[in-house]
Amino acid sequence: MKKPRVMMVCGFGLGSSMILKITVDGVLKEHGLGAETFCADATTASGESYDMIFTSKEMANLFKNTTKPVVVIENFLSKQEVLDKGLPVLRKLIEELNP
Repeated sequence: MKKPRVMMVCGFGLGSSMILKITVDGVLKEHGLGAETFCADATTASGESYDMIFTSKEMANLFKNTTKPVVVIENFLSKQEVLDKGLPVLRKLIEELNP
């Protein structure tokens, strides 16, 4: 089964993106889904290979021209927000990668 590459993006690629990664990883684990999750900063993110992005409202404009899904999360600690906004997108992406 092919796992999607899911990128978490924040300004410096360290603090808030790491918190978001931990939240997303927890949701994936709870729902038995696999993905390769990683963090990137605003400068290098555009050069990364990814299938989906989780980021903040402020960073979302960086990806306005991408054809890949971009999920905007307001509270990086909220599993419920990741569930509501991200889980349906992740499930669809996994289905598309594994027809």
